[in-house]
Amino acid sequence: MPRRSHVSRHRHEGPPQAVHSLMEARAFAEFAALPLTLPLLREAPQGDGHPVLLVPGFMASDAALFVLKRFLQKKGYDVHTWGLGRNTGFRGKLATALPQKIRYLHHLTGRKVSLVGWSLGGVFSLYGAQHAPECVRNIITLGSPVTVDAQGNQSPPLVRALYRLIANRLGASAHMMQPRAKALRERRRPDIPPTCIYTLSDGVVPPQEATVDGDARLHENLRVPGSHCGLVFNGVVLSVIAERLSQPEEDWKPFAPTGKLDTVLDWITGPPSLVTYPAPI
Repeated sequence: MPRRSHVSRHRHEGPPQAVHSLMEARAFAEFAALPLTLPLLREAPQGDGHPVLLVPGFMASDAALFVLKRFLQKKGYDVHTWGLGRNTGFRGKLATALPQKIRYLHHLTGRKVSLVGWSLGGVFSLYGAQHAPECVRNIITLGSPVTVDAQGNQSPPLVRALYRLIANRLGASAHMMQPRAKALRERRRPDIPPTCIYTLSDGVVPPQEATVDGDARLHENLRVPGSHCGLVFNGVVLSVIAERLSQPEEDWKPFAPTGKLDTVLDWITGPPSLVTYPAPI
């Protein structure tokens, strides 16, 4: 079975297309369509019960991850949310709190922890894995700005303005983690292979920032349909996450789905030969 992921960054340039940013409200339609994906979700593999830590995106809280959490619980995982309140950016307390949470779950369960981070939460997941690598099993990022664009931050102006507004109100503590996070996004990543899930119609994080380059044995980029805000309750994405988490520990392999998931991705994104090398948009 050919791999559906690709190992090079997407060659999109600049910010997300304006039409995609304006249409982020389509996430409500993705949520409403979730029952239509039940056959796909039922076919997703069962888990082995290992702990999974979910990390919310910027300005989101644990509540935003409810659908993803319930789905993974039904698949048999021991699911936890980060418990650090609303994600308001790179606050100093996260520099120690997130790795401590990962180590705590590892100690509590005696098993390595899989990290699933949405948007900015994916950057935090990479950071946590870098500082507690002995405790981490898998890393999955969902529309996360995991790479620094050569032209600087390419998020839409409204998103950047909101981040600056929140950060300025929080004061200096909001910036304490930024140098470390920037270094992490500039290729100093943990050795645990991340799966970077992205969508071409993301209206918040452009595809070149949500994908990574490097050794094919140590990462993958996986394209899915949908919006940025809908990634945490998109039925196709949920199925992909379940497939990635079901891999045996210490036996990571590139994404090569079977059954209904392969059929759906073939219909939406084209056969594997068409998604191996991303084209500019």
